[in-house]
Amino acid sequence: MKVTGVACHLLQAKVEKPFTSARGWLYTTRASCIVEITTDAGITGWGECYGPAAVNKTLIETQYAPRVLGRDPFDVEVVWEDLYNRIKDYGPSGFSITALSGIDIALWDVMGRAVGKPIHKLIGGAHRKEVIAYATGLYFTDMDRLVEEAVEEARGYAAQGFRAIKMKIGLGDPRLDLRRVQAVREAIGPEVGLAVDANHCFTVPQAIRLGRMLEPLDLLWFEEPISPEDHDGYVEVTRALDLAVAGGENDFTRWGFRDIVARKAMDIIQPDVCAAGGLSECRKIAALASAHGVECVPHAWGSAIGLAATIQWLAAMPDTPPAFRPIPPMLEFEQTPNPLRDELAREPIRQANGIVRVPDGPGIGIEVDREALMRWKVA
Repeated sequence: MKVTGVACHLLQAKVEKPFTSARGWLYTTRASCIVEITTDAGITGWGECYGPAAVNKTLIETQYAPRVLGRDPFDVEVVWEDLYNRIKDYGPSGFSITALSGIDIALWDVMGRAVGKPIHKLIGGAHRKEVIAYATGLYFTDMDRLVEEAVEEARGYAAQGFRAIKMKIGLGDPRLDLRRVQAVREAIGPEVGLAVDANHCFTVPQAIRLGRMLEPLDLLWFEEPISPEDHDGYVEVTRALDLAVAGGENDFTRWGFRDIVARKAMDIIQPDVCAAGGLSECRKIAALASAHGVECVPHAWGSAIGLAATIQWLAAMPDTPPAFRPIPPMLEFEQTPNPLRDELAREPIRQANGIVRVPDGPGIGIEVDREALMRWKVA
């Protein structure tokens, strides 16, 4: 079997109710670069790239696609190494890896469809048939009701059965952040897990100060308290707090995570399968974390394709640490309105009482709805 085509679909959907986070960017659209790989056996595989879609599309079409044509999809890691070594002189992280991630996922999807097995069967088997999902939301929408809107949204997720919620912080005033988190914790009670995400908006002293204020609220983790480049700073924050520190959605490849994990700069790493190098590389990152006793809870943000690939990876990921009653890695199930997540698969991925079933169809486990693909395609 040989690759006969590599196509990129730039999808975009308007956000009806714009929202923002500590970064200050107003989300008015949701967009994604979807990779479609076709073969001479009539098998098609799908992948997704994290980040600005048009940049990923250009990188793939000009740098990667010509080197993938004619290759055997089952040589997926051979292809990965070839593409990485082709581009690393110009940037061994960032867009060069997010674009590579989409190709890698699509090749794994082809392999799974070729043998009629879900990807988790190809990467070691399923440790679980269901994954616990946590709801990501509670962005900043109504600046006059920041506390009230967070409480209302959190209660809604708890009513849907979510067992954990992640909320945004980073409003410029630690007292307001604290009041907002306190209100949400009180609203959902102690039985629903709660994590906070600062989108790397704090300095080291600010993060430590706010983290200590948040410690009594029994949080799952404090995500991206500081800038992702500052690994020394992460060590300081992690050592200073009796609260798990998480990060890594903006890190790439095994080399990008090597020092983070070896130094235990974070308690929890969060590689994104659509960003950090695809399934081939994320398996290595997770193994590296396991060897150093660091938890791995993947980041997920995008369409149904990236979500499905993340679930396949989670199914094959062992508990860290193993225990009589283990705490398995959770699925980030982002909840802001997104038709690319909800309408791109013929059978959308749903949660029930905070649980998502691992798709057992071939490859990534879902079938792409081409009508929906064309409805949202802009390039």
